[in-house]
Amino acid sequence: MKALILFGHGARDSRWREPFDRLAFLWKSQNPDVRVELAFLELMQPSLEEAIASQVAAGATEVVVVPVFFGQGGHLRNDFPVLLSACQEKFPAITLSATTAVGEDKAVLQAIIDFGVRAL
Repeated sequence: MKALILFGHGARDSRWREPFDRLAFLWKSQNPDVRVELAFLELMQPSLEEAIASQVAAGATEVVVVPVFFGQGGHLRNDFPVLLSACQEKFPAITLSATTAVGEDKAVLQAIIDFGVRAL
């Protein structure tokens, strides 16, 4: 079974999580056959390891992590690969992969431009 994890930075203010919850809800409503979990680098739960463990417990054999970051800063260049590697070692029976940051996708950038156009 394939599964998805939407991976964000995390924040002290719990309201920061609200768009991520909406994103996960939209995913579930449009892709009900693929499980989705949220995970956060710091300050919020679940951690990446906890989210992967949840997916594995639900039967996932392949997990794709989508970093919901605007770009590839230090966290994604330095911290994220270490976390991902540690998770692969902890869960060797699954296929674990990651995409680039969502903000580096041309369609996401176009959606932001379209949003700006609608604001005018």
